[in-house]
Amino acid sequence: MTRTETEAYVLTQPARRISPLIFASPHSGSDYSPDFLGQVVLDRRAIRSSEDAFVDRLLDMAPAMGAPLLAARAPRAFVDLNRAADELDPGVIEGIARVPHNPRISSGLGVIPRVVAGGRAIYRGKLPLAEAEARLRRFWHPYHRALAALVEETRAAFGQAVLIDCHSMPHEAIEAHTRPGQPRPEVVLGDRYGATAGREVMDRVEAAFAGAGLRVGRNSPFAGAYVAQAYGRPSRGVHVVQVEIDRALYMDEVRVEPLAGFEGFRELISGVVAELVQPPGVALAAE
Repeated sequence: MTRTETEAYVLTQPARRISPLIFASPHSGSDYSPDFLGQVVLDRRAIRSSEDAFVDRLLDMAPAMGAPLLAARAPRAFVDLNRAADELDPGVIEGIARVPHNPRISSGLGVIPRVVAGGRAIYRGKLPLAEAEARLRRFWHPYHRALAALVEETRAAFGQAVLIDCHSMPHEAIEAHTRPGQPRPEVVLGDRYGATAGREVMDRVEAAFAGAGLRVGRNSPFAGAYVAQAYGRPSRGVHVVQVEIDRALYMDEVRVEPLAGFEGFRELISGVVAELVQPPGVALAAE
């Protein structure tokens, strides 16, 4: 395996690619610099509440199985790599004109977030536009250059690329969107209602998680955000499936610590990854 580390991301490539699968974790970054922590009004635990903590560890076996893993280093509260670079929030960045209605920006979850989970403000005031632009230049653009290159290299080598964009979801978010008496999904797959991945690809991903004993839902309450929108082009052989995993399955959400059963759950996810990277019988393919 080869490992490329920059301040923006860690890319681990397999010794030999055997599959069009790419795994990515844009929200598991946990490099909280002293400068950033000095700017925020939240304590270390609260600032991590929007982080997809440990998702990169859940997937770290993928390169050994033949698929690359791209993991962000910068935390989501600092810069959100699952947002467009122009989703700038005038509520937290100086010099930004009022923008057309955008629900992500309105809720404080633009590319430079204004709030963390629960709507808690990150800063006392606003950031200079130059600082926001510097964050994009140093972290957002390098991550997306690496991701775009992976997608194109994979499509050229295999005739298609299948990006599994991995996230975690707060347990309470699922509870709030589940009808009383209905089983709560433990994994939610998003393809923007068929726009970002072919049906056969989506079915294969669902079957892999369901085969591991996990309850799987589709597109509700998470259908996919910027990465799915920007990269998913099934007609061109590029499929993106956003994966949201219930945090309560493997971590203490209050303490932001792995549960005692973390390694057991990681083994379960290892089986899902193996099924996707080298599925028995029919390989992943577009319709």
